[in-house]
Amino acid sequence: MSSQTSVMVGGDPLRPEDVVAVARHSARVELAGEALERVAKTRALVEDLADDPDPHYGISTGFGALATTFIAPERRRQLQASLIRSHAAGTGPEVEREVVRALMLLRLQTLATGHTGVRPDVVRTYASLLNAGITPVVREYGSLGCSGDLAPLAHVALAAMGEGRVRDADGVERAAADALAAASIAPLELREKEGLALINGTDGMLGMLLLALHDLAVLLDTADVAAAMSIESQLGTDAVFASDLHALRPQVGQAASAARLRTLLAGSPIVASHRDPSVCTRVQDAYSLRCSPQVHGAARDTAEHALLIASRELAAAIDNPVITDDGRVQSNGNFHGAPIAYVLDFLAIAVADVASISERRTDRALDPARSQGLPPFLADEVGVDSGFMIAQYAAAGIVSELKRLAVPASVDSIPSSAMQEDHVSMGWAAGRKLRRAIDGLGRVLAIEVLTAARALDLRSPLEPAAATGAVRDLVRTVAGGPGPDRFLSPEMEAVTDLVASGAVARAAEQTGGMR
Repeated sequence: MSSQTSVMVGGDPLRPEDVVAVARHSARVELAGEALERVAKTRALVEDLADDPDPHYGISTGFGALATTFIAPERRRQLQASLIRSHAAGTGPEVEREVVRALMLLRLQTLATGHTGVRPDVVRTYASLLNAGITPVVREYGSLGCSGDLAPLAHVALAAMGEGRVRDADGVERAAADALAAASIAPLELREKEGLALINGTDGMLGMLLLALHDLAVLLDTADVAAAMSIESQLGTDAVFASDLHALRPQVGQAASAARLRTLLAGSPIVASHRDPSVCTRVQDAYSLRCSPQVHGAARDTAEHALLIASRELAAAIDNPVITDDGRVQSNGNFHGAPIAYVLDFLAIAVADVASISERRTDRALDPARSQGLPPFLADEVGVDSGFMIAQYAAAGIVSELKRLAVPASVDSIPSSAMQEDHVSMGWAAGRKLRRAIDGLGRVLAIEVLTAARALDLRSPLEPAAATGAVRDLVRTVAGGPGPDRFLSPEMEAVTDLVASGAVARAAEQTGGMR
Protein backbone atom coordinates (compact mmCIF):
# COMPACT_ATOMS: atom_id res chain seq x y z
CA MET A 1 0.00 0.00 0.00
CA SER A 2 1.04 3.56 -0.58
CA SER A 3 2.13 5.81 2.27
CA GLN A 4 -0.06 8.39 0.55
CA THR A 5 -3.44 7.73 2.18
CA SER A 6 -5.61 9.79 -0.18
CA VAL A 7 -5.55 11.84 -3.37
CA MET A 8 -7.70 14.94 -3.86
CA VAL A 9 -9.54 15.14 -7.17
CA GLY A 10 -11.15 18.28 -8.53
CA GLY A 11 -8.84 20.82 -6.93
CA ASP A 12 -5.35 21.27 -8.34
CA PRO A 13 -4.37 19.06 -11.30
CA LEU A 14 -3.28 15.57 -10.37
CA ARG A 15 0.45 14.92 -10.13
CA PRO A 16 2.11 11.89 -11.73
CA GLU A 17 2.74 10.40 -8.30
CA ASP A 18 -0.96 10.76 -7.47
CA VAL A 19 -1.87 8.57 -10.42
CA VAL A 20 0.66 5.92 -9.42
CA ALA A 21 -0.58 5.99 -5.81
CA VAL A 22 -4.20 5.35 -6.80
CA ALA A 23 -3.52 3.02 -9.72
CA ARG A 24 -0.84 0.82 -8.22
CA HIS A 25 -1.15 1.24 -4.46
CA SER A 26 -4.92 1.71 -4.03
CA ALA A 27 -4.74 5.13 -2.40
CA ARG A 28 -8.23 6.52 -1.76
CA VAL A 29 -9.65 9.44 -3.71
CA GLU A 30 -11.47 12.39 -2.22
CA LEU A 31 -13.56 14.91 -4.13
CA ALA A 32 -12.95 18.62 -3.64
CA GLY A 33 -16.12 20.44 -2.61
CA GLU A 34 -15.68 23.12 -5.26
CA ALA A 35 -15.52 20.41 -7.91
CA LEU A 36 -19.03 19.19 -7.19
CA GLU A 37 -20.26 22.79 -7.28
CA ARG A 38 -18.74 23.27 -10.75
CA VAL A 39 -20.23 20.00 -11.94
CA ALA A 40 -23.72 20.92 -10.74
CA LYS A 41 -23.50 24.33 -12.41
CA THR A 42 -22.61 22.99 -15.84
CA ARG A 43 -25.11 20.16 -15.54
CA ALA A 44 -27.85 22.77 -15.27
CA LEU A 45 -26.71 24.19 -18.60
CA VAL A 46 -26.90 20.77 -20.25
CA GLU A 47 -30.41 20.24 -18.97
CA ASP A 48 -31.47 23.59 -20.40
CA LEU A 49 -30.04 22.61 -23.79
CA ALA A 50 -31.81 19.26 -23.62
CA ASP A 51 -35.11 21.16 -23.72
CA ASP A 52 -34.01 23.21 -26.74
CA PRO A 53 -35.72 22.14 -29.99
CA ASP A 54 -32.49 22.89 -31.86
CA PRO A 55 -30.08 19.89 -31.96
CA HIS A 56 -26.95 19.88 -29.81
CA TYR A 57 -24.30 17.22 -30.39
CA GLY A 58 -24.19 14.53 -27.74
CA ILE A 59 -27.18 15.99 -25.94
CA SER A 60 -30.00 15.64 -28.46
CA THR A 61 -28.23 13.97 -31.40
CA GLY A 62 -26.55 10.70 -32.28
CA PHE A 63 -22.77 10.28 -32.27
CA GLY A 64 -19.89 10.20 -34.72
CA ALA A 65 -21.15 9.74 -38.25
CA LEU A 66 -24.72 9.90 -36.82
CA ALA A 67 -24.21 13.39 -35.36
CA THR A 68 -26.95 14.89 -37.55
CA THR A 69 -29.63 12.48 -36.30
CA PHE A 70 -32.02 14.21 -33.87
CA ILE A 71 -33.05 12.08 -30.88
CA ALA A 72 -36.43 12.68 -29.25
CA PRO A 73 -36.38 13.44 -25.48
CA GLU A 74 -38.04 10.18 -24.49
CA ARG A 75 -35.27 8.17 -26.22
CA ARG A 76 -32.22 9.98 -24.89
CA ARG A 77 -31.56 7.81 -21.85
CA GLN A 78 -31.71 4.80 -24.12
CA LEU A 79 -29.31 6.63 -26.45
CA GLN A 80 -26.73 7.05 -23.69
CA ALA A 81 -27.02 3.47 -22.47
CA SER A 82 -26.88 2.13 -26.03
CA LEU A 83 -23.73 4.16 -26.65
CA ILE A 84 -21.97 2.52 -23.72
CA ARG A 85 -23.19 -1.00 -24.49
CA SER A 86 -22.20 -0.80 -28.15
CA HIS A 87 -18.83 0.81 -27.47
CA ALA A 88 -17.87 -1.73 -24.78
CA ALA A 89 -16.56 -3.85 -27.62
CA GLY A 90 -13.05 -4.64 -26.44
CA THR A 91 -11.49 -7.98 -27.19
CA GLY A 92 -8.38 -9.90 -26.26
CA PRO A 93 -6.54 -10.39 -22.96
CA GLU A 94 -7.60 -8.53 -19.84
CA VAL A 95 -5.84 -5.23 -19.21
CA GLU A 96 -3.86 -4.91 -15.99
CA ARG A 97 -5.63 -3.60 -12.88
CA GLU A 98 -3.27 -0.66 -12.47
CA VAL A 99 -3.93 0.55 -16.02
CA VAL A 100 -7.70 0.37 -15.54
CA ARG A 101 -7.51 2.21 -12.23
CA ALA A 102 -5.31 4.91 -13.77
CA LEU A 103 -7.83 5.27 -16.59
CA MET A 104 -10.72 5.56 -14.11
CA LEU A 105 -8.92 8.17 -12.01
CA LEU A 106 -8.02 10.30 -15.00
CA ARG A 107 -11.58 10.19 -16.34
CA LEU A 108 -12.81 11.15 -12.87
CA GLN A 109 -10.45 14.12 -12.89
CA THR A 110 -11.92 15.39 -16.16
CA LEU A 111 -15.48 14.83 -14.95
CA ALA A 112 -14.65 16.87 -11.84
CA THR A 113 -13.54 19.89 -13.90
CA GLY A 114 -17.15 20.71 -14.72
CA HIS A 115 -16.38 20.84 -18.43
CA THR A 116 -18.26 17.64 -19.33
CA GLY A 117 -21.80 18.37 -18.18
CA VAL A 118 -22.38 15.20 -16.14
CA ARG A 119 -24.37 15.15 -12.89
CA PRO A 120 -22.56 15.14 -9.54
CA ASP A 121 -23.86 11.58 -9.03
CA VAL A 122 -21.67 10.39 -11.91
CA VAL A 123 -18.59 11.92 -10.31
CA ARG A 124 -19.40 10.37 -6.95
CA THR A 125 -19.98 6.96 -8.50
CA TYR A 126 -16.57 6.88 -10.18
CA ALA A 127 -14.90 7.88 -6.92
CA SER A 128 -16.84 5.18 -5.09
CA LEU A 129 -15.79 2.51 -7.58
CA LEU A 130 -12.14 3.40 -7.09
CA ASN A 131 -12.40 3.46 -3.32
CA ALA A 132 -14.24 0.13 -3.25
CA GLY A 133 -11.46 -1.46 -5.31
CA ILE A 134 -13.89 -2.44 -8.07
CA THR A 135 -12.01 -2.75 -11.34
CA PRO A 136 -13.99 -3.23 -14.55
CA VAL A 137 -12.75 -5.92 -16.92
CA VAL A 138 -11.20 -4.08 -19.88
CA ARG A 139 -9.87 -5.86 -22.94
CA GLU A 140 -6.60 -5.31 -24.79
CA TYR A 141 -7.95 -4.21 -28.17
CA GLY A 142 -10.60 -1.62 -28.95
CA SER A 143 -9.01 1.84 -28.83
CA LEU A 144 -7.58 3.70 -31.82
CA GLY A 145 -6.37 6.52 -29.57
CA CYS A 146 -8.82 9.00 -31.03
CA SER A 147 -12.32 10.11 -30.01
CA GLY A 148 -10.82 8.98 -26.75
CA ASP A 149 -9.94 5.49 -25.59
CA LEU A 150 -13.49 4.56 -26.51
CA ALA A 151 -13.78 0.84 -25.84
CA PRO A 152 -11.68 0.77 -22.64
CA LEU A 153 -13.60 3.72 -21.19
CA ALA A 154 -16.91 2.20 -22.27
CA HIS A 155 -16.15 -1.00 -20.35
CA VAL A 156 -15.67 1.15 -17.24
CA ALA A 157 -18.88 3.09 -17.85
CA LEU A 158 -20.73 -0.18 -18.42
CA ALA A 159 -19.65 -1.39 -14.98
CA ALA A 160 -20.80 1.90 -13.44
CA MET A 161 -24.22 1.13 -14.97
CA GLY A 162 -24.19 -2.22 -13.16
CA GLU A 163 -23.55 -4.23 -16.32
CA GLY A 164 -20.64 -6.29 -17.60
CA ARG A 165 -17.89 -7.90 -15.54
CA VAL A 166 -15.55 -6.53 -12.88
CA ARG A 167 -12.95 -7.69 -10.40
CA ASP A 168 -13.59 -6.88 -6.77
CA ALA A 169 -11.02 -5.67 -4.25
CA ASP A 170 -9.83 -9.28 -3.80
CA GLY A 171 -9.32 -9.73 -7.53
CA VAL A 172 -12.29 -12.06 -7.93
CA GLU A 173 -14.16 -11.70 -11.22
CA ARG A 174 -17.90 -11.24 -10.78
CA ALA A 175 -20.93 -9.55 -12.31
CA ALA A 176 -20.79 -5.76 -12.00
CA ALA A 177 -24.29 -5.64 -10.54
CA ASP A 178 -23.26 -7.97 -7.70
CA ALA A 179 -20.05 -6.07 -6.95
CA LEU A 180 -21.83 -2.72 -6.87
CA ALA A 181 -24.54 -4.08 -4.59
CA ALA A 182 -21.95 -5.51 -2.20
CA ALA A 183 -20.28 -2.09 -2.04
CA SER A 184 -23.62 -0.25 -1.67
CA ILE A 185 -23.07 1.65 -4.92
CA ALA A 186 -26.21 2.43 -6.92
CA PRO A 187 -25.84 1.72 -10.66
CA LEU A 188 -25.91 4.81 -12.85
CA GLU A 189 -28.82 5.53 -15.17
CA LEU A 190 -27.16 7.77 -17.71
CA ARG A 191 -28.84 10.94 -18.91
CA GLU A 192 -28.16 13.44 -21.73
CA LYS A 193 -24.50 13.89 -22.59
CA GLU A 194 -23.25 11.54 -19.86
CA GLY A 195 -22.48 8.48 -21.92
CA LEU A 196 -20.38 10.53 -24.30
CA ALA A 197 -18.60 12.27 -21.42
CA LEU A 198 -17.55 8.95 -19.93
CA ILE A 199 -15.74 7.66 -23.02
CA ASN A 200 -14.24 10.66 -24.81
CA GLY A 201 -10.81 10.93 -23.23
CA THR A 202 -7.12 10.09 -23.56
CA ASP A 203 -7.13 8.55 -20.10
CA GLY A 204 -5.91 5.06 -20.95
CA MET A 205 -2.89 6.13 -22.94
CA LEU A 206 -2.05 8.86 -20.42
CA GLY A 207 -2.32 6.40 -17.54
CA MET A 208 0.06 4.01 -19.27
CA LEU A 209 2.48 6.87 -19.96
CA LEU A 210 2.55 7.94 -16.31
CA LEU A 211 3.07 4.39 -15.04
CA ALA A 212 5.83 3.85 -17.60
CA LEU A 213 7.60 7.06 -16.63
CA HIS A 214 7.52 6.03 -12.97
CA ASP A 215 9.05 2.65 -13.79
CA LEU A 216 11.54 4.04 -16.28
CA ALA A 217 12.95 6.46 -13.70
CA VAL A 218 13.88 3.44 -11.56
CA LEU A 219 15.30 1.53 -14.52
CA LEU A 220 17.46 4.41 -15.74
CA ASP A 221 19.01 4.72 -12.28
CA THR A 222 19.54 0.96 -12.37
CA ALA A 223 21.10 1.16 -15.83
CA ASP A 224 23.79 3.46 -14.42
CA VAL A 225 24.42 0.97 -11.60
CA ALA A 226 24.64 -1.94 -14.04
CA ALA A 227 27.01 -0.01 -16.29
CA ALA A 228 29.27 0.86 -13.35
CA MET A 229 29.42 -2.82 -12.34
CA SER A 230 30.29 -3.85 -15.89
CA ILE A 231 32.88 -1.14 -16.38
CA GLU A 232 34.51 -1.99 -13.07
CA SER A 233 34.50 -5.76 -13.52
CA GLN A 234 35.82 -5.50 -17.10
CA LEU A 235 38.69 -3.25 -15.93
CA GLY A 236 37.35 -0.18 -17.71
CA THR A 237 38.41 3.34 -16.90
CA ASP A 238 36.42 6.00 -15.10
CA ALA A 239 38.53 8.81 -16.57
CA VAL A 240 36.08 9.28 -19.45
CA PHE A 241 33.35 10.29 -16.99
CA ALA A 242 35.18 13.42 -15.79
CA SER A 243 32.89 16.41 -15.42
CA ASP A 244 34.94 18.72 -17.64
CA LEU A 245 34.66 16.26 -20.54
CA HIS A 246 30.89 16.16 -20.28
CA ALA A 247 30.68 19.93 -19.89
CA LEU A 248 32.03 20.14 -23.44
CA ARG A 249 28.69 18.69 -24.58
CA PRO A 250 26.03 20.30 -22.39
CA GLN A 251 23.41 17.58 -22.55
CA VAL A 252 21.62 17.47 -19.20
CA GLY A 253 20.86 13.76 -19.02
CA GLN A 254 24.34 12.79 -20.15
CA ALA A 255 25.94 14.92 -17.43
CA ALA A 256 23.65 13.36 -14.81
CA SER A 257 24.53 9.80 -15.81
CA ALA A 258 28.25 10.60 -15.99
CA ALA A 259 28.12 12.09 -12.48
CA ARG A 260 26.39 8.95 -11.22
CA LEU A 261 29.02 6.72 -12.79
CA ARG A 262 31.81 8.77 -11.21
CA THR A 263 30.21 8.42 -7.80
CA LEU A 264 29.36 4.75 -8.20
CA LEU A 265 32.97 3.93 -9.07
CA ALA A 266 34.56 6.25 -6.51
CA GLY A 267 37.17 4.56 -4.35
CA SER A 268 37.11 1.29 -6.27
CA PRO A 269 40.21 -0.83 -5.61
CA ILE A 270 39.51 -2.67 -8.88
CA VAL A 271 39.57 0.57 -10.89
CA ALA A 272 42.66 1.75 -9.00
CA SER A 273 44.47 -1.50 -9.78
CA HIS A 274 44.94 -0.63 -13.45
CA ARG A 275 45.27 3.16 -13.45
CA ASP A 276 49.03 2.96 -13.99
CA PRO A 277 49.75 3.07 -17.77
CA SER A 278 52.47 0.47 -17.23
CA VAL A 279 49.79 -1.94 -15.94
CA CYS A 280 47.08 -1.17 -18.51
CA THR A 281 48.13 -0.28 -22.04
CA ARG A 282 44.60 -0.10 -23.45
CA VAL A 283 44.05 3.33 -25.02
CA GLN A 284 40.28 3.45 -24.68
CA ASP A 285 37.31 1.28 -23.78
CA ALA A 286 34.70 -0.03 -26.17
CA TYR A 287 31.68 2.16 -26.87
CA SER A 288 29.30 0.10 -24.72
CA LEU A 289 31.44 0.99 -21.68
CA ARG A 290 32.72 4.42 -22.62
CA CYS A 291 29.47 5.82 -24.06
CA SER A 292 27.10 4.62 -21.37
CA PRO A 293 26.38 8.20 -20.13
CA GLN A 294 25.60 9.35 -23.65
CA VAL A 295 23.00 6.63 -24.21
CA HIS A 296 21.54 6.60 -20.70
CA GLY A 297 21.52 10.41 -20.69
CA ALA A 298 19.65 10.63 -23.96
CA ALA A 299 17.02 8.32 -22.48
CA ARG A 300 16.80 10.54 -19.41
CA ASP A 301 16.23 13.60 -21.56
CA THR A 302 13.57 11.74 -23.54
CA ALA A 303 11.80 10.83 -20.33
CA GLU A 304 11.92 14.46 -19.19
CA HIS A 305 10.26 15.56 -22.42
CA ALA A 306 7.60 12.86 -22.04
CA LEU A 307 6.96 13.99 -18.46
CA LEU A 308 6.42 17.55 -19.70
CA ILE A 309 3.79 16.34 -22.18
CA ALA A 310 2.16 14.15 -19.51
CA SER A 311 2.03 17.05 -17.05
CA ARG A 312 0.28 19.23 -19.60
CA GLU A 313 -2.23 16.46 -20.26
CA LEU A 314 -2.86 16.09 -16.52
CA ALA A 315 -4.01 19.72 -16.53
CA ALA A 316 -6.41 19.09 -19.43
CA ALA A 317 -10.17 18.51 -19.58
CA ILE A 318 -10.74 16.17 -22.52
CA ASP A 319 -14.28 15.72 -23.83
CA ASN A 320 -16.31 16.31 -26.98
CA PRO A 321 -18.35 18.39 -26.96
CA VAL A 322 -16.87 20.34 -24.08
CA ILE A 323 -18.55 23.00 -21.95
CA THR A 324 -16.39 26.12 -21.95
CA ASP A 325 -15.96 28.61 -19.15
CA ASP A 326 -18.34 31.02 -20.91
CA GLY A 327 -21.02 28.35 -21.20
CA ARG A 328 -20.63 27.26 -24.82
CA VAL A 329 -21.15 23.61 -25.72
CA GLN A 330 -18.46 23.25 -28.33
CA SER A 331 -17.26 20.38 -30.48
CA ASN A 332 -13.49 20.10 -30.61
CA GLY A 333 -10.62 17.70 -31.34
CA ASN A 334 -8.82 17.59 -28.00
CA PHE A 335 -9.51 13.86 -27.72
CA HIS A 336 -6.92 13.17 -30.42
CA GLY A 337 -4.08 11.29 -28.76
CA ALA A 338 -1.19 12.50 -30.93
CA PRO A 339 0.74 14.35 -28.18
CA ILE A 340 0.74 11.30 -25.93
CA ALA A 341 1.19 8.76 -28.73
CA TYR A 342 4.35 10.47 -29.96
CA VAL A 343 6.11 10.39 -26.60
CA LEU A 344 4.99 6.82 -25.91
CA ASP A 345 6.71 5.84 -29.15
CA PHE A 346 9.71 8.03 -28.39
CA LEU A 347 10.15 6.29 -25.04
CA ALA A 348 9.98 2.86 -26.69
CA ILE A 349 12.95 3.88 -28.86
CA ALA A 350 14.94 5.02 -25.82
CA VAL A 351 14.07 1.87 -23.88
CA ALA A 352 15.25 -0.33 -26.75
CA ASP A 353 18.57 1.49 -26.97
CA VAL A 354 19.29 1.38 -23.23
CA ALA A 355 18.60 -2.36 -23.30
CA SER A 356 20.77 -2.76 -26.38
CA ILE A 357 23.85 -1.17 -24.81
CA SER A 358 23.25 -3.16 -21.62
CA GLU A 359 23.22 -6.44 -23.54
CA ARG A 360 26.46 -5.45 -25.28
CA ARG A 361 28.15 -4.89 -21.91
CA THR A 362 26.93 -8.31 -20.77
CA ASP A 363 28.25 -9.95 -23.91
CA ARG A 364 31.71 -8.42 -23.41
CA ALA A 365 31.92 -9.89 -19.91
CA LEU A 366 31.43 -13.40 -21.32
CA ASP A 367 33.98 -13.20 -24.14
CA PRO A 368 37.55 -13.95 -23.00
CA ALA A 369 38.90 -11.99 -25.96
CA ARG A 370 37.30 -8.81 -24.61
CA SER A 371 36.70 -9.29 -20.86
CA GLN A 372 40.25 -8.54 -19.70
CA GLY A 373 41.05 -11.87 -18.11
CA LEU A 374 37.68 -13.25 -17.07
CA PRO A 375 36.97 -16.95 -17.86
CA PRO A 376 34.84 -17.76 -20.92
CA PHE A 377 31.15 -17.20 -20.09
CA LEU A 378 32.24 -16.76 -16.46
CA ALA A 379 32.13 -20.56 -16.26
CA ASP A 380 33.59 -22.45 -13.31
CA GLU A 381 35.13 -25.33 -15.29
CA VAL A 382 35.41 -24.22 -18.88
CA GLY A 383 34.17 -26.89 -21.25
CA VAL A 384 32.15 -28.70 -18.61
CA ASP A 385 30.24 -25.60 -17.48
CA SER A 386 28.49 -23.10 -19.76
CA GLY A 387 28.27 -20.33 -17.19
CA PHE A 388 26.11 -17.42 -18.30
CA MET A 389 26.17 -18.28 -22.00
CA ILE A 390 22.41 -18.70 -22.34
CA ALA A 391 21.59 -15.82 -20.01
CA GLN A 392 23.11 -13.63 -22.71
CA TYR A 393 20.94 -15.39 -25.29
CA ALA A 394 17.88 -14.40 -23.25
CA ALA A 395 19.03 -10.77 -23.14
CA ALA A 396 19.70 -10.78 -26.87
CA GLY A 397 16.26 -12.21 -27.58
CA ILE A 398 14.59 -9.52 -25.50
CA VAL A 399 16.60 -6.76 -27.15
CA SER A 400 15.58 -8.03 -30.55
CA GLU A 401 11.93 -7.84 -29.49
CA LEU A 402 12.42 -4.35 -28.06
CA LYS A 403 13.69 -3.19 -31.44
CA ARG A 404 10.46 -4.43 -33.00
CA LEU A 405 8.45 -2.71 -30.26
CA ALA A 406 10.31 0.53 -31.03
CA VAL A 407 8.58 0.74 -34.42
CA PRO A 408 6.19 3.68 -33.91
CA ALA A 409 2.48 3.04 -33.58
CA SER A 410 1.64 6.73 -33.98
CA VAL A 411 2.62 6.88 -37.66
CA ASP A 412 -0.22 4.49 -38.48
CA SER A 413 -3.85 5.43 -38.94
CA ILE A 414 -6.92 3.46 -40.01
CA PRO A 415 -10.05 5.50 -40.79
CA SER A 416 -13.18 4.60 -38.81
CA SER A 417 -16.80 5.64 -38.25
CA ALA A 418 -17.68 5.87 -41.94
CA MET A 419 -14.70 8.18 -42.55
CA GLN A 420 -15.87 10.75 -39.98
CA GLU A 421 -12.91 9.72 -37.83
CA ASP A 422 -10.46 9.54 -40.69
CA HIS A 423 -7.19 10.07 -38.79
CA VAL A 424 -6.40 8.41 -35.47
CA SER A 425 -3.37 8.35 -33.16
CA MET A 426 -2.99 4.69 -32.18
CA GLY A 427 -1.84 6.02 -28.80
CA TRP A 428 -3.40 3.12 -26.90
CA ALA A 429 -1.35 0.67 -28.96
CA ALA A 430 1.76 2.76 -28.30
CA GLY A 431 1.08 2.51 -24.58
CA ARG A 432 0.53 -1.23 -24.69
CA LYS A 433 3.83 -1.90 -26.44
CA LEU A 434 5.73 0.50 -24.16
CA ARG A 435 4.56 -1.48 -21.12
CA ARG A 436 6.00 -4.64 -22.67
CA ALA A 437 9.20 -2.79 -23.53
CA ILE A 438 9.62 -1.53 -19.95
CA ASP A 439 9.30 -5.10 -18.70
CA GLY A 440 11.92 -6.24 -21.20
CA LEU A 441 14.38 -3.52 -20.20
CA GLY A 442 14.12 -4.57 -16.56
CA ARG A 443 14.98 -8.14 -17.51
CA VAL A 444 17.95 -7.16 -19.66
CA LEU A 445 19.34 -4.97 -16.88
CA ALA A 446 18.84 -7.80 -14.38
CA ILE A 447 20.90 -10.12 -16.55
CA GLU A 448 23.67 -7.52 -16.72
CA VAL A 449 23.60 -6.99 -12.94
CA LEU A 450 23.70 -10.75 -12.34
CA THR A 451 26.58 -11.16 -14.81
CA ALA A 452 28.55 -8.21 -13.49
CA ALA A 453 28.10 -9.40 -9.88
CA ARG A 454 29.76 -12.71 -10.77
CA ALA A 455 32.48 -10.91 -12.70
CA LEU A 456 33.21 -8.72 -9.67
CA ASP A 457 33.51 -11.84 -7.51
CA LEU A 458 35.98 -13.29 -10.00
CA ARG A 459 38.23 -10.21 -9.55
CA SER A 460 38.88 -11.27 -5.94
CA PRO A 461 40.93 -10.51 -3.91
CA LEU A 462 40.39 -7.05 -5.37
CA GLU A 463 37.27 -5.45 -3.94
CA PRO A 464 34.68 -3.36 -5.82
CA ALA A 465 33.61 0.17 -4.89
CA ALA A 466 31.26 0.62 -1.96
CA ALA A 467 28.19 1.18 -4.15
CA THR A 468 28.79 -1.61 -6.65
CA GLY A 469 29.84 -3.91 -3.82
CA ALA A 470 26.57 -3.24 -2.02
CA VAL A 471 24.64 -4.24 -5.14
CA ARG A 472 26.78 -7.37 -5.53
CA ASP A 473 25.97 -8.27 -1.92
CA LEU A 474 22.26 -7.69 -2.55
CA VAL A 475 22.38 -9.99 -5.57
CA ARG A 476 24.01 -12.65 -3.40
CA THR A 477 20.90 -12.73 -1.20
CA VAL A 478 18.94 -14.28 -4.10
CA ALA A 479 21.64 -15.73 -6.39
CA GLY A 480 24.73 -17.76 -5.64
CA GLY A 481 28.26 -16.73 -6.46
CA PRO A 482 30.73 -18.35 -8.87
CA GLY A 483 30.65 -22.12 -9.02
CA PRO A 484 29.48 -25.07 -11.09
CA ASP A 485 26.46 -24.65 -13.35
CA ARG A 486 23.06 -24.60 -11.67
CA PHE A 487 19.44 -23.87 -12.58
CA LEU A 488 19.84 -20.22 -13.59
CA SER A 489 16.30 -19.10 -14.46
CA PRO A 490 15.08 -18.66 -10.84
CA GLU A 491 18.08 -16.47 -10.08
CA MET A 492 17.41 -14.35 -13.16
CA GLU A 493 13.78 -13.92 -12.09
CA ALA A 494 14.78 -13.03 -8.54
CA VAL A 495 17.25 -10.36 -9.70
CA THR A 496 14.62 -9.04 -12.12
CA ASP A 497 12.35 -8.52 -9.11
CA LEU A 498 15.13 -6.63 -7.33
CA VAL A 499 15.58 -4.41 -10.38
CA ALA A 500 11.87 -3.71 -10.91
CA SER A 501 11.25 -2.95 -7.23
CA GLY A 502 14.07 -0.41 -7.18
CA ALA A 503 16.06 -2.45 -4.65
CA VAL A 504 19.18 -2.46 -6.84
CA ALA A 505 19.17 1.32 -7.26
CA ARG A 506 18.46 1.80 -3.54
CA ALA A 507 21.32 -0.48 -2.52
CA ALA A 508 23.73 1.73 -4.44
CA GLU A 509 22.09 4.93 -3.20
CA GLN A 510 22.36 3.92 0.44
CA THR A 511 26.14 3.93 0.16
CA GLY A 512 26.10 7.45 -1.26
CA GLY A 513 26.67 6.04 -4.73
CA MET A 514 23.64 7.63 -6.43
CA ARG A 515 23.43 11.40 -6.14
